[in-house]
Amino acid sequence: MQRRSWLLAAIALIGCKPKSKLPELGSIPPFEFTNQEGTAFASSQLNGKVWVADFFFTNCPGPCPRMADQLKRVQQETGDLKQLHLVSITVDPDRDTAAALESYARRFGALPERWTFLTGRKDLIRNLMSESFYLGFAESMQEHSTRFVLVDRHMKIRGFYDSFAKDSIDKLIEDIRDLHDRS
Repeated sequence: MQRRSWLLAAIALIGCKPKSKLPELGSIPPFEFTNQEGTAFASSQLNGKVWVADFFFTNCPGPCPRMADQLKRVQQETGDLKQLHLVSITVDPDRDTAAALESYARRFGALPERWTFLTGRKDLIRNLMSESFYLGFAESMQEHSTRFVLVDRHMKIRGFYDSFAKDSIDKLIEDIRDLHDRS
């Protein structure tokens, strides 16, 4: 009987992956915006995927191009992870039309099946940025965070990464792989 119990326990564990050690820092509610192709993009399209989000604008004279370069690196170094997606959301929807986002995406070599650029109503973007992603509130939308946010397959925030900190992108890639393999 004891051997049978051990065997059943072993069978139950086969295929079980250990859970990630990354903390759960919040949940992302459903949202819907317009992507760089001019079509609706709903957060439900990210269900079952590990994803990284950032907020930017295409006319940014400061950190945004560097942030996009960092995400391009993430895209390149995680090409083997089919369930990873990058999501860049503009904080300047008045100027960042779908066409502007598409041009920006091409500029940084974004693969549309792996990296989506979104625009939408300013009030919804502002609320998502401050209330859901916890990236602060600024009087001017152009005063946005330069952090990347790692989200798991269940829409739970699992980490924040300073896009300018030394070794931060290496840590982001390591944590992406951990979530991809374990969640």
